[in-house]
Amino acid sequence: MPEVAVLAAGRTAFTGRSRAQAERTDDQLAGLLLRSLTETAGISAPQAVDGVILGSCTGPGGNVGRRAALAAGFGLDCPGWSVDAQCGSGMLAVQQAVDRIRLDGGVIAAGGVESPSTAPERRIDGVAYRQAPMVPRGFPDPDLVHAAADLARARGITRQRQDALAERSHRLALEHADLLAAERLDGSGIADDGPRAVTARLLARFAPLVPEEAVGNGSQDEGALAGRPAAVERRSAPAQSRPGFGSVTPGNTARIADGAAALLLGPAPCGVDGQPARPHTLVRAGILTGGDPALPGTAPAGALRRLLRRTGVGLDRLGALEIVEAFSAQVLATLDDLELADGGRIDPRVNTAGGALALGHPWGASGAAVLVRLHHRLLSCPPGTLGAASCAIGGGMAAAVLLQRSD
Repeated sequence: MPEVAVLAAGRTAFTGRSRAQAERTDDQLAGLLLRSLTETAGISAPQAVDGVILGSCTGPGGNVGRRAALAAGFGLDCPGWSVDAQCGSGMLAVQQAVDRIRLDGGVIAAGGVESPSTAPERRIDGVAYRQAPMVPRGFPDPDLVHAAADLARARGITRQRQDALAERSHRLALEHADLLAAERLDGSGIADDGPRAVTARLLARFAPLVPEEAVGNGSQDEGALAGRPAAVERRSAPAQSRPGFGSVTPGNTARIADGAAALLLGPAPCGVDGQPARPHTLVRAGILTGGDPALPGTAPAGALRRLLRRTGVGLDRLGALEIVEAFSAQVLATLDDLELADGGRIDPRVNTAGGALALGHPWGASGAAVLVRLHHRLLSCPPGTLGAASCAIGGGMAAAVLLQRSD
C-alpha cells in the first residue's frame, strides 16, 4: 500500500459574504485553485489529475466536485464527486482521496469550497431557513451559536478567555502575513478580509449573540412556523436564557466567508513529470468520530486522542497542531480537554498563524484549510516532524488528520 504525499496545497482568499468574491460561484472558486495547484506541483498536463473530491454544505448541488474539475480544465475524463459533512467536509474529502490513492494510485485533488454569497436560499413551504437539520427528530439539534454558548456554560469558559483567543488569532495572523500569502494560490490577487488589529477593549464592546435576557416572549410570528419541520421550528424559536449565555459574540465567532482550500495528493515518492521529489508532507492517518450532538464542540479532543492512540503517537511528539476556529468556546474546550491551555496561556504549537477567527470560516472548506496551513508549517520544520489538524462538525462529530514532514 503506497504512502500518500501532499504534492501541493493552497487556498483562495477568504472574504466575507457579499464582498470581494461575491460574484464567484463555488465551481469558479475551486476551479481557479485546482488549476493553480497543478502548476505549483509542476504537472504540465492538467489532464494528469485522476479525480477531484470536494466538500461543501450550502451550495446549489449538482456535484461541485465534477463542476470544479471541468472548470479547472482537467478534461472530460476526470471524475469528480462531493462530500457533505458540514464544517468537516473538506477534511473528509482529503481522507477519502487518501483512501482512494492507497487503493488505486493516481493523483487526486481534494478539499472544500463554500460560496455563501451565491448559495441559493433554502425554503420549506415558502419559509426560508438557514441551517438544515443535522440529526433526526428526538435528538438535540441546537443551532451552532447556541451550542457554543451551551458549551461555554457547561465548561465554565468565560467571555474574557474567548475574547483573548480571538485577539490571539488576529495578532498571530498579522505576525505571519508571509505564511498566509504563501497559502493563496488561485492567482486572483484578491486578499483576505482579515486579520484585523483588534484589542481586548474592542472585543469587549461586542454584544452577545445570545444575550442572557433574550427570554422567549412570544414575539416570533407563530403563523410563520406553521407546518415547518421540527428542526427548522427549533431554530426559528426565540432563544431561551441559560446561565453562561452572553459570552459568545461576533468578536469571538468566525465570520462567514467565501473561499476554497485544497490539496493535490499522490503516491510517494512524489516526483512529477520525471522531476525529483521536492520537500513534501505525508498523510499518515485520518479519522472521523461521533459525539454528543448537543455539544458538538466537545468532539475534536476525542478525535485527536483516537487518532494519536491509533497511530501510537503521543501528543508531546506533535510539532504543530491546527484546530478550526469556528468559535472560541469550541477551541478552548478542546485545548482544555487536551491540557494544552493553562489559564491565559495556550500551547505555542497551536494555530501559530491564527485561524478562522481572524480569516473567516468558509464552512465546507475550513477542514481543508487547516490541512493546507499544517502542510506549509511542516515544510519549515525538520524532516520527520509530525503535525495534526482537527475540526468540529455539526451534529456532534469531529475529524482529524495526521501529517508528517518527509525525510
